[in-house]
Amino acid sequence: MAIVERLEGALKENNISYKTFKHQEAYTAQEIAAAIHVPGKELAKVVMVKTKGRYIMTVLPASWRIDFSKLKDVLHETDLRLATEDEFKTVFPDCEAGAEPPFGNLYNIETYVDKSLAEDEQIFFNAGNHYETVVMDYADYDKVVRPRVAEFAVHLH
Repeated sequence: MAIVERLEGALKENNISYKTFKHQEAYTAQEIAAAIHVPGKELAKVVMVKTKGRYIMTVLPASWRIDFSKLKDVLHETDLRLATEDEFKTVFPDCEAGAEPPFGNLYNIETYVDKSLAEDEQIFFNAGNHYETVVMDYADYDKVVRPRVAEFAVHLH
């Protein structure tokens, strides 16, 4: 498996310049950042959350975590939790579990990006598997995904 076809198609259709990097298999965002030698702040990780029967894709730097009280305020939701991989794996049938690219729009899922990531010039992210990473300009990502940008993450110390 290479970069997920629907992701590659969306990038080509929008004339987006991007590069892919192959690396040894890595399962956590911090492991991927180390494998490709980029700061955790520039690697976008996807964290799926569930509320009232729907999934929401949150995208934040690898070295950050969700602040659920902030996210509840952003989403105007009181019932919110992390979704399990078993719950959402069928939503991303063309991806390895836990390696979803931050393109919720390609899967009809609302996407929220933490403001800290939106400040990066470039972002790196999973290509749909555990051994390839994509890098592209954040401005291009924003153009294709049109995520909602909000403050809902805190830096891990």
